[in-house]
Amino acid sequence: MLVSYHPAMPKLLLNLRNVPEDEADEVRALLEEHEVAFYETRPNRWGVSAGGIWIRHNEDVEKARRLMAEYQLQRRARARAEYSAAKRKGTAKTFRAVFRENPMGVIGVLIGIAFLVALMALPFLLLGT
Repeated sequence: MLVSYHPAMPKLLLNLRNVPEDEADEVRALLEEHEVAFYETRPNRWGVSAGGIWIRHNEDVEKARRLMAEYQLQRRARARAEYSAAKRKGTAKTFRAVFRENPMGVIGVLIGIAFLVALMALPFLLLGT
């Protein structure tokens, strides 16, 4: 009888897809500050994997998740406060400002959305006739 030993598998704490670099840096610093062993995988060049921050030891997973939950609450509060301050100052990004900045990009996105909606509605329109 063959018995194989499988060491504890690392657990993914944070998928780095669409994560701003400052947030990833803050999470790394938080884990280091609380002495949670982790490692990071980088995104591959074809975009299949976005990379991630992994917790090495199973006994640290709950601690890391708790720290991450607290961090996310603090980051959300900070982001909301920054957005409120930007709205008060009149510097918050609005649709109008984005359109003025890049009108062709906005028009392109709107045309793409309209095309996708029409494509999804096409079967229903064809069945209704």
